[in-house]
Amino acid sequence: MDRACDTTLVLVSRAPLASIERFQRRMGWQVPCYSSHGSDFNYDFHVSFDEDVAPLEYNYKDEAALERDVRFIRSGRDAPGVSVFLRDGDRVYHTYSAYARGLDPLVGTYHWLDLTPLGRQRYVTEFPYHDSYGAGS
Repeated sequence: MDRACDTTLVLVSRAPLASIERFQRRMGWQVPCYSSHGSDFNYDFHVSFDEDVAPLEYNYKDEAALERDVRFIRSGRDAPGVSVFLRDGDRVYHTYSAYARGLDPLVGTYHWLDLTPLGRQRYVTEFPYHDSYGAGS
């Protein structure tokens, strides 16, 4: 299937595929969603944290360089990230990744909040989600 500009956007979550598909249907999402459940994918790109699987790293900072984020990472939670890949025949190249504030351009609401006198008033990982996999599943 041809995609606009030879580009495909997909979403990846560690949730089991059945949970993702229920959530995707409920939200009416048309974008392809995949599960990395049971794989090292999220750890390879440093958005899931378990020192038994991969060294702690986030936003291109190792454990020693992480200050504010280290509490979040040690909580065992996942963190936001985006990666870009290029397929050339049978080869796949990782061409770009961004984390934390590097994702701001993808969430237009942040730009509007940044224009206000009080700004966001929160760190990016402190914003509540409007929905969750567990709600209404």
